[in-house]
Amino acid sequence: MIRLLKSEDPIADVLDAGTTMRFLTAYFAVTGQYKTLTGTPRMCERPIGILVDALRALGADIEYLQNEGFPPISTKGFFRNGTNRLAIRGDVSSQYISALLMVAPLLPDGLTLELTGDVGSRPYIEMTLRQMEHFGVQTVANWENKTLTVPATPYSPADYAIESDWSGASYWFSMVALAEDESVEIDLLGLKDDSLQGDSAIVDIMRPLGVESKFTDKGVILTKKPAESSLAWDFTNCPDLAQTVAVCCALKGILLTLTGIESLKIKETDRVFALQTELQKIGAELVEVEKNTRYEVRKTGVSDSVPTFETYDDHRMAMAFAPVAMRREVVIEEPGVVAKSYPSFWDDMARVAGVHFID
Repeated sequence: MIRLLKSEDPIADVLDAGTTMRFLTAYFAVTGQYKTLTGTPRMCERPIGILVDALRALGADIEYLQNEGFPPISTKGFFRNGTNRLAIRGDVSSQYISALLMVAPLLPDGLTLELTGDVGSRPYIEMTLRQMEHFGVQTVANWENKTLTVPATPYSPADYAIESDWSGASYWFSMVALAEDESVEIDLLGLKDDSLQGDSAIVDIMRPLGVESKFTDKGVILTKKPAESSLAWDFTNCPDLAQTVAVCCALKGILLTLTGIESLKIKETDRVFALQTELQKIGAELVEVEKNTRYEVRKTGVSDSVPTFETYDDHRMAMAFAPVAMRREVVIEEPGVVAKSYPSFWDDMARVAGVHFID
């Protein structure tokens, strides 16, 4: 994101960063820049049509360069047409909504978004609104009517201390849950008890899996506690936690019921399929109980062989399965994918958890 915002190159290669693709598509379009946005082969398989349709309705000239509805795309200027109200699905990706919200203050009449269908990942939308307000843009969210209104207001520079990433912290929760040492303790710095991040739900999710959290003025301290035998969780507002929790439950023999994971199929990889494939290697399965609605992680047996985990060009697949090394030897294919969100992950795991990976 930083590299491409600074670059004057007409081609913006986001690599495998979906957030960057969506946010910059809106930014380049509404600011009238002529850019070609592309990425990895998998990035060019991830849909962007809903966002492009919305931006076109606002006056953006955007062209698909290969397949309709998917990157690569080209932004070719912005021609204001007075549109200040749009309807957009709320059940596909909150990043489409956040992308539109953040550019809305630049529109002459602002923008009102009507969210249709169920609203997924709502905490991420709320986080976007709160951040905009911190930089001088007052917003109105009517969740009962599912409308979000942003006036035409210039952003104002302001100081802001960025919180640590709860998504990255989730893997440490899993490592504590899987640790054999009952006295294990990990102090995660920079995390807030009143966080706006949806993935802060990991605190409540991991409690029945055997992890207690205590907040301090510096962050949160993790310790072990007795685990329960089952867990049911709706991941609608925190889909990026599903892989971590699924692997943890599989290893601990905890029956896990998952709902709200439909969006996993359009992430860096089809994460539902990837989990179904890789969990088998540790004697577990992800079963679709109700089509596209409810799944269960069940223990099926014990595998004595050294599992080799594919990562599917997906940073979260690598880090979700890495804690398996707390219990047994593993092989992680293409471990470098963690560079997308947590470049020092392997070094930190070796230093703190005492697990060493051999290249």
